[in-house]
Amino acid sequence: MDSNREKVIAKYSGGKEDNRYAESRSTGLEFHYTKKLLAEYITPGSRVIELGCATGYYGMFFADKCAEYTGIDLSPDNIAVFNKKIAAEGKTNLRAAVGDAASLPEFADNSFDAVLCLGPMYHLSREERAKVFNECYRIARTGAVLAFAYINGIGVYAGACVDDRWRRKRFGKWRSIYPNAKTNEYVFEHHTDDERPGLFFFTSPEEMEYDAGQKKLAVIKNCGLDFFFAASAVNTMSGEQFAWYMELADRMSASRSCTGLANHALMICRK
Repeated sequence: MDSNREKVIAKYSGGKEDNRYAESRSTGLEFHYTKKLLAEYITPGSRVIELGCATGYYGMFFADKCAEYTGIDLSPDNIAVFNKKIAAEGKTNLRAAVGDAASLPEFADNSFDAVLCLGPMYHLSREERAKVFNECYRIARTGAVLAFAYINGIGVYAGACVDDRWRRKRFGKWRSIYPNAKTNEYVFEHHTDDERPGLFFFTSPEEMEYDAGQKKLAVIKNCGLDFFFAASAVNTMSGEQFAWYMELADRMSASRSCTGLANHALMICRK
């Protein structure tokens, strides 16, 4: 990761990612479905590496479900928080270190049974994502599972057009601001966030599957994790309504026809 390394490190300074899963109901769905989808492929004998491990949310969850779990993140602050958790829980099969998903010389070829790339693709242009695909492929054993989380440009933008929350940097609700000409240009032409260009990058299910195919990876699943267009409603539902919504969310997550309208998505492949 070269072009925006400092932007990414600054974004995650102070370990602020640590409680993102609990920010709201809608935010928590990304974490809920990521765990649900990955649980099928992580077994007691698995040697797992997570790239973009942040402060260890998934590492702490899966540590007791696999033989070995290694977390790598670009942010020293994230890794510091993660290592405190490891020490506090006494997890002997879990380790965390600072590293770059685009260059992993410390790991040998064919080293891992599961390679989880759960953050780096959010911050990389398509050209730089190719470097991460290469490294993930290299360190994965033949037959290994590889999982790539990414952000859908169409899903994010469509969600902003109907969302009822207030923008911090602009006056007005998101739906009163979007769509607009500037965002059309940034999302459709530059594939990046209009508010934070060069920090967050967008892609699509079709593009991710094409790029996986270039590495001869077989796509097993490509699922939506959360749906921004429903975020405002989800966050204000009663407990009973939310339970009913989760039955719908389960079906949306499992449906390939819905994946392109997700905010975050997860593509699972086999080498």
